[in-house]
Order: sequence, then C-alpha cells, then structure tokens
Amino acid sequence: MSRLQEKYYSEVTKKLSKSFGIKNMLALPKIEKVVVNMGIGEATKNKELLEEARTDMAKFTGQLPSIRLARVSVASFGLRKGSPVGLKVTLRGKRMYEFLDKLFSIVLPRLRDFRGLNRDSFDKYGNYTLGLTEHTLFPEVQLGKIGSRGLEITIVTNTENKKQAEDLLENMGMPFKKNDQESK
Repeated sequence: MSRLQEKYYSEVTKKLSKSFGIKNMLALPKIEKVVVNMGIGEATKNKELLEEARTDMAKFTGQLPSIRLARVSVASFGLRKGSPVGLKVTLRGKRMYEFLDKLFSIVLPRLRDFRGLNRDSFDKYGNYTLGLTEHTLFPEVQLGKIGSRGLEITIVTNTENKKQAEDLLENMGMPFKKNDQESK
C-alpha cells in the first residue's frame, strides 16, 4: 500500500466521517481516478517526438499512455482526421496514489513562486483540474528533444459536493492557497 493510500484509510476517513457526519465508510468521499493529458501537436510532422513524449509520460505516470487521434480535419491548423494530437493516461488504484503523492510532495513545490493551488478549479461535480506548463518538473524526466510540454491533470472524486471534494484533497495533502493569501 502506498503512503498516501495508507494516510487516506488511517487518518482522512476519520476526519471526513466526523466533519460531514457520514457513518458509512463506503459513502465517504474518495478519489476514483486521475486523468493526465498532454498535447503533442508537432508529432504529426515528426514521429520521434511522439515516441519520446510517450516514453517521458510513461516514466512519470508509471503507465504507458494511449495516443489520442484527431476527430476532425482542421485546415487552418494543418490537422487531418486520424493524426495523433495528444497522449492520455487514466490512473487508478496504487499507481494513482503514488502519482498523487509525487505530485503533492515533489512536483508542485518545485514550481517557481508556488504559493498554493487555486480553490476555484473545482467543477460542479467535485472534480479538480490543474494545468502544468512543464512536464520536466517530474524528477524522472530529463530535458530532451521534445523540450517541455504542458500537462493537464484531472482528479476525479466520487462526490458531487465541492466542499466535500475540497476537504478530501486538502486532508490528502494537496497544497491549496491559504485564505489570507487569497484575499491579496
């Protein structure tokens, strides 16, 4: 069992049960999956970039990403239907907890001038989406041929309440902005 998963079952479930008055352990908020997306627009012209981006993403997620293809042709972008435009990984279980632990404790503190994540990035279903401008923040990735790519990370929860999802992620160790910093 990973460190973050152990923390969830030993500490976080008790705190959430007490604060929301939920007695059934199966009804408590939890993280269902983490979806990581990376755009690779130039890969249509250079297949080496696609493979290098795919191996980089496999290194820091622990899972080989699937290649996402264009659904429609767009002439102004030079894009044809069926050409590769992105990579996607859906993490669940042990890999999900290990990825989140690395994200919360290593990657986010490495961001320049990092003061916490914005609390407004929750959607109405309690899912949190954050964007990173560089995938090279992960310690497994070295700056190579593809340079630095942006990532979109979506944390999907089983709750439809923003407050419950926010408390869940905060108790798990997600570094949100403090209330006094938000007012500045």
